[in-house]
Amino acid sequence: MPEISLIIPTKNEAETICECIQKAQLAFAKSGLVGEVIVSDSSSDQTPNIAASSGARVIRPEKLGYGNAYLAGFGEARGDYVVLMDGDLTYDPEAIQDMLVLLKSGNYDMVIGSRLKGEILPGAMPALHRYIGNPILTWVLNQLFSAGISDAHCGLRAITREGLKKLRLRSGGMEFASEMVIEASSKGLRIAEVPITYRPRKGNSKLHSFTDGWRHLRFMMLYRPVPFLLFPGLLALVFGLVLAVGVYLQGGSRMHSLILGGLLLIIGYQMLLAGLYFGAFGVTYGLSSPGRIKKLISYHSLEKELTLGVVLLAAGVTLGLSVLLRWGGSGFGALDAAQNAMIAMILSILGIQTIFSGMFISLLLLCNGHQDD
Repeated sequence: MPEISLIIPTKNEAETICECIQKAQLAFAKSGLVGEVIVSDSSSDQTPNIAASSGARVIRPEKLGYGNAYLAGFGEARGDYVVLMDGDLTYDPEAIQDMLVLLKSGNYDMVIGSRLKGEILPGAMPALHRYIGNPILTWVLNQLFSAGISDAHCGLRAITREGLKKLRLRSGGMEFASEMVIEASSKGLRIAEVPITYRPRKGNSKLHSFTDGWRHLRFMMLYRPVPFLLFPGLLALVFGLVLAVGVYLQGGSRMHSLILGGLLLIIGYQMLLAGLYFGAFGVTYGLSSPGRIKKLISYHSLEKELTLGVVLLAAGVTLGLSVLLRWGGSGFGALDAAQNAMIAMILSILGIQTIFSGMFISLLLLCNGHQDD
């Protein structure tokens, strides 16, 4: 049985996969450990044939995607230590030796390479990724999940089999890199970093800066919706409510201020509801711990939300009808109740938002078999 399982996800890496496998096998030999190389391949070129002839075991994931490739590889890995590495030679397999030393010491459960603490060779990483994207996403991840790492998206990492068993990994795309760190931190795994050298890749890059960055950020929002949506939404809602109510009570013709207040009120309320959606999704699909969100998405709470929505909608419709009747009584001339009409619109929108959010979350809970305690 191998002691190390190296998993390499590949998609058209025929130019580099042979050298990558050979360097990895040499690193195993230097460490004095028996290792296996598993190539999780979704290529349309000769990559799988070259990998197999180089001594790797080639598997074919059922679904495309960076995360799906690793998830398929995990199911085939037999080693006590599982190593993840790209097949484009951007990472030097010799760094695996340093990572295994830390894991074998028993002091750590997972080791991640750090390109930012190591050396990034010219042309290896775009400036947008090196100085903006990667540092910002890593900082956000550290603030939300206390991971304490410098390079959250490094593709070279190693983990013990026992540590891997504790992680609930399901992401099929590039956000898998963030999910693995988040899960490891949430499950209390001891994480270490080793400085590594990052080299320019051969062939075309498969990264999409803004799309992949958004996927990482979106995944973190599923785990922690409060900082992203609930706090900003609450701030906008309170400010909009104060402005709208203040202008309405003062009377007069300050419609611009009333429109601004109503806009902030609606936007803030929608952000609060969106935070509730994210939280409900995270709980029902096991992405985050229930915490306080469980009470908010219980059926009893959703019944109250539906009742509140009906009350708001009824108030808006009633006020709107009174404005319409008054307008009709004046022969549909100039409307002198514009403020009432604006308040009626705001109440109606808030009511409809509340009703449909309650229906959506109820449907989400029903589809996932969640019932009240």
